Amino acid sequence: MPVLGSQRRLLGSLNCTPPATLPLTLAPNRTGPQCLEVSIPDGLFLSLGLVSLVENVLVVAAIAKNRNLHSPKYYFICCLAMSDLLVSVSNVLETAVMLLLEAGVLATRAAVVQQLDNVINVLICSSMVSSLCFLGAIAVDRYISIFYALRYHSVVTLPRAWRIIAAIWVASILTSVLSITYYNHTVVLLCLVGFFIAMLALMAVLYVHMLARACQHARGIARLQKRQRPIHQGFGLKGAATLTILLGVFFLCWGPFFLHLSLIVLCPQHPTCGCIFKNFNLFLALIICNAIVDPLIYAFRSQELRKTLQEVLQCSW
Repeated sequence: MPVLGSQRRLLGSLNCTPPATLPLTLAPNRTGPQCLEVSIPDGLFLSLGLVSLVENVLVVAAIAKNRNLHSPKYYFICCLAMSDLLVSVSNVLETAVMLLLEAGVLATRAAVVQQLDNVINVLICSSMVSSLCFLGAIAVDRYISIFYALRYHSVVTLPRAWRIIAAIWVASILTSVLSITYYNHTVVLLCLVGFFIAMLALMAVLYVHMLARACQHARGIARLQKRQRPIHQGFGLKGAATLTILLGVFFLCWGPFFLHLSLIVLCPQHPTCGCIFKNFNLFLALIICNAIVDPLIYAFRSQELRKTLQEVLQCSW
């Protein structure tokens, strides 16, 4: 669990750029870009992690409590909440352990600290990969429910959903172990970046196609009611806004981290890239923010889930 100046997070193992190439300020006799570094206090990391932790625990509890929510759609949402929950737990654990080490409260050997570092790195990496996978699974599930509505329940069955969920978790764990073990290999970073681009493309194509179908359906209804223009425009604007939120949040929260990984491969020693490397903690904070926003987008919009959540909060089990 090394402390590397501003780059103190345990995912620093993926940030293989030597600290010497990431100066906090430029010396007077050197030339190069002026770097803006956003400092993320440990207290903010803990706060974001705890908020996400509580939020996603409530989602899991609500889905577990209500049998009406025991369907493939909500199981995928539940697994997304569990992935985000792991992101939160690993963040809180990581920050707490580092604060204890810095304060001298927790004293242990370097070998033990390194092993703990590796375990938490695997936990964080696997939760990130599984979170991306379940975001893609939710998009595919929604796509099938719209374009193959009559066959949906025969295509997306519970046994099939459980197999998909198990495969995602196993693949996420194996991917994280390989990524942490061979983090200094360029091909590993390229595979991670390629995986992110593939998920982004998948979600963009599916959601854009769904929006186009929904607008086409709205036009048909409007023609029947002879109110084509108002309904179509209003529905199109609402659908475009929803699509922008879905893809915008995904890209804003995940994009900077994978840009960081890409630049490690493309320009590890370039001063401009060094400026971006210095904001590694900010990129991790954005991923934690995504774990906070995901329940608002995918879970709490369900009236049934919100009702169950109220019962959970009122302790009416």
